[in-house]
Amino acid sequence: MADIIKQATREAYGNALAEFGEKYDFVVLDADLAAATKTGTFKKKFPERFFDCGIAEGNMMSVAAGIAASGRIPFASSFAMFAAGRAFEQVRNSIGYPHLNVKIGATHAGITVGEDGATHQCLEDLAVMRTIPGMAVIQPMDSVEARAVVEWAINYYGPVYMRFGRFACPILLDRDSYKFELGRNVRLREGTDVTLIGTGLMVSVALDAAKLLAGEGISARVVNAASIKPIDEADVIAAAAETGAIVTAEEHNIIGGLGSAVAEVVTANRPCPVLRVGVEDRFGKSGKVPVLLEEFGLTAANIADKARKAISMK
Repeated sequence: MADIIKQATREAYGNALAEFGEKYDFVVLDADLAAATKTGTFKKKFPERFFDCGIAEGNMMSVAAGIAASGRIPFASSFAMFAAGRAFEQVRNSIGYPHLNVKIGATHAGITVGEDGATHQCLEDLAVMRTIPGMAVIQPMDSVEARAVVEWAINYYGPVYMRFGRFACPILLDRDSYKFELGRNVRLREGTDVTLIGTGLMVSVALDAAKLLAGEGISARVVNAASIKPIDEADVIAAAAETGAIVTAEEHNIIGGLGSAVAEVVTANRPCPVLRVGVEDRFGKSGKVPVLLEEFGLTAANIADKARKAISMK
């Protein structure tokens, strides 16, 4: 079997901006982090359409709102901690409230920022962005999906929060055939005993967990939930009805993120056991990524353990 190619979704974000800049008319804003967010790739190709707003993320969001109000499409980029945290008021009031056509590219999300430590490991952004009315919240599972999400965002009218990672993750989708659809899950593996719903990096980990479970005779469905808001309610309800147990997996606090979104749908429509794998109400910490994933339970073994427990609760 050929080795699986890996790439960080932030890399794909920067490459997609540069690629689609030839086809579409949009501008890119950054807050003095172009080398890290990879928007520098776009800057080199289209310097006249790139604006460095300096270390002033709130101001950058207000500038993006003004650009959108004038009819252009702005991509405003920064680390997730700054885009969703430091600039929240401007995102809410200047972008969300008037429902402006701003695309937010938030990189370096989750604990896989590694040695940057707890202050930069944003584990709250999905929860925060989900609460803004009309805000689409998207987290691609790999670089193929990240590229597709960028092109989709260009053609979608309304505010979008896109969550990208620093850590290279497996490329599992096919670039030639994959198309992102807002509010649609993607089933990557069929199963009848339990459904594993992942987002971002944790989708590939969920697939590994399904293989572990298969060795025990447990049939696990694996679902990629890139569209966290709106979530694919029909597919979640089907998972609850057809497998009777669900485990969610996310590189985010288990409070307010994917797990909460899935639980909201299940409790209102088709109750069944829903267990969540994620960071359990803690801040992150500095460390090597593999060590952090193990310490915080973001592993295939932990997902498999939760799946066994969920099945026992049916």
